[in-house]
Amino acid sequence: MATLRELKSRIGSVASSEKITGAMKMISSAKMHKAEGYLRRLKPYRSQVETIISSMLSSDASFSSPLLEQREVKRLTLVVWGSDDGLCGAYNVNLAKRMADDITRLRDEYPGVTLKIVAVGSKIYKACCRVSGDSVDVEKAPEWISPKSEGQAVGDYVRSLVEDFTSGNTDRIEGLYMNYQSASRQRPQLMTLLPVDQSNFGVDQRSGVPYIIEPDAATVVRRALPMYILAIVEDIFTENRASEQAARVMAMQSANDNAKKLQEQLKLEYNKLRQEAITTELLDIIGGQAK
Repeated sequence: MATLRELKSRIGSVASSEKITGAMKMISSAKMHKAEGYLRRLKPYRSQVETIISSMLSSDASFSSPLLEQREVKRLTLVVWGSDDGLCGAYNVNLAKRMADDITRLRDEYPGVTLKIVAVGSKIYKACCRVSGDSVDVEKAPEWISPKSEGQAVGDYVRSLVEDFTSGNTDRIEGLYMNYQSASRQRPQLMTLLPVDQSNFGVDQRSGVPYIIEPDAATVVRRALPMYILAIVEDIFTENRASEQAARVMAMQSANDNAKKLQEQLKLEYNKLRQEAITTELLDIIGGQAK
């Protein structure tokens, strides 16, 4: 049975843990809101690029791009975004489960395909290694890229993905990430990055309006498609960051609630033990006086 001193020490430790998890929750919440703000700023840019491409598709102009090339899928790259850090609940576990399901589906869809999994994040890399085997290669993303990357690093990574596709190193690139819907709702989502699927673009309602394209449609499309892919990947990085921090907020809230419950239980046990000790002392005093 624990002594009063031991219980008091445990209560102090739990109280310290409660303060730490509370502080971590506040930090993660601030980071999540920062990522949310960045997502809102990205939306107009992506929307404008999509409008440009949609206008090209709706016009009678002819164009082509290697980024639109649909070819037989013999080599497929699956980029999985996860986290570098822990303490985010089942965040990486949920991604790993969805990844296993997607691998099964992709193998059925493309029989005999050679699959390469690229893990963005050290935690998700460990989960990816569990599915390596025949026709499945697992590798880490380049050292200069991480789940927290933004700006120039993301642009460089997008160029490397485009180079892999256009050079024929891979016939298709899919991206698996955690789609951020709200602070309490995130869902794993698979998206085709390359080749660009024209069905992703809505038909411009002004399709009957003639367009004057300068210098020409091919040049505009060659410029717009890489911008579109960059916008998508930046979106993925940002949604992944927001989702990770949201998962961490929930995990820290759960840990904080558990710490409070444990602290209450320990205080109750401490008070009971203290009351027993006081009662025993009073009985000894009364017994001594009676003698």
